[in-house]
Amino acid sequence: MASIRKRDWITPAGKQKAAWLVDYRDASGARRAKQFARKKDADAFVVTMGGEVAQGTHTADSQSITVKRAGELWIVRAQREDLEPSTVASYQQHIRLHIDPFLGAKRLNQLTKPMIEQFRDDLLDGGRSKAMVQRVLGDLTSMISEAERVGYVAKNVCRGVTVRRGKRDKAKVVPPSKADIRALIDQSRKARPMDKPLLLTLIFAGLRASEVRALPWANVDLRLATITVDRRADFKNVIGPPKSASGYRAIPIPPTLVSELRTWKLRCPPSDLELVFPSREGTPIYHAQLVAGFQEPLQIAARITQPRIVDGRPALDDDGNAILEGRHTLHSFRHAAASLWIEQRVAPKKVQTWMGHHSIQVTFDTYGHLFAALEDDAATMRSLEIGLFGDVDATRMQHGEN
Repeated sequence: MASIRKRDWITPAGKQKAAWLVDYRDASGARRAKQFARKKDADAFVVTMGGEVAQGTHTADSQSITVKRAGELWIVRAQREDLEPSTVASYQQHIRLHIDPFLGAKRLNQLTKPMIEQFRDDLLDGGRSKAMVQRVLGDLTSMISEAERVGYVAKNVCRGVTVRRGKRDKAKVVPPSKADIRALIDQSRKARPMDKPLLLTLIFAGLRASEVRALPWANVDLRLATITVDRRADFKNVIGPPKSASGYRAIPIPPTLVSELRTWKLRCPPSDLELVFPSREGTPIYHAQLVAGFQEPLQIAARITQPRIVDGRPALDDDGNAILEGRHTLHSFRHAAASLWIEQRVAPKKVQTWMGHHSIQVTFDTYGHLFAALEDDAATMRSLEIGLFGDVDATRMQHGEN
């Protein structure tokens, strides 16, 4: 049972003050107290608290923590579990820029579903994309789940709060055109010795940038014409295993790439890790260096892209680098590989495996429109008809013959 009593006192300055004190016992039987300035707030709390205690979802203020503190504890656990540094950095950025400014001072037991719904709307109204808001909500949900696990809150009010995203919100993947691919390959012949084999590896094997940066010669079988992926380099150049089990895979490569890699192996600088594409220091190439030293110069030389001009001068980013227009990213070469496989009617399940997708749904969500573009409905119906009637009988039926 809960009781409400009025408390009167005089401040050191001689001012009369009053408050309403609620005494109650939580689900464990521990005695709790909470003070309110108005009696109607105390009455409302008693009603709400009574239901929560009965359901086992009540958490007293003294047991709860702030959203900011919950975020700090969540990051500590992520680091303890050796999550990717880039993943942890992403979590920290979301907390710092999107969660703490709105909810950081709130105690977890004070959060309500309407409050989280309003938080979502405030993020969207503030100009954040639906994709970003969805990621932030996912992080907040995970934060509070961790706090729920250790007893700082009894209920995760974030569950079920999401961002409705229609299919039209997601732009379709547009791989580099064959004309662009040919132009890049032609230009790579005039570039550094490493550039052509690197480009062909990205285009024909579909490796992620992190995977090609960590690729060792031991994983390149020139006799069987395969590349095996079992490691990656993170943004700090630390080599480790793929992020998921689907990242482990063997990819067949065409004779052109086999020949190019065989030639490059004779010229490749030695490195302690026996990397296929090492830096000058013999370490994995940093992602930024791969962009600045390979991706962008090659496209500019091939006239695929050019620096953006503002007021007659090249526009620069925060790091002083030229901002390019219409460029293909390193990930675009991965899309090029997928599109070439699909054009050759490689089975979707094989495309999934070679790309390292964790599910066939990811493959169809990303490249479904490319698979659909290959479909010839008329030819399908013709094959269906022939399969049922036979070629001769189907032709007779089309001409009205018996």
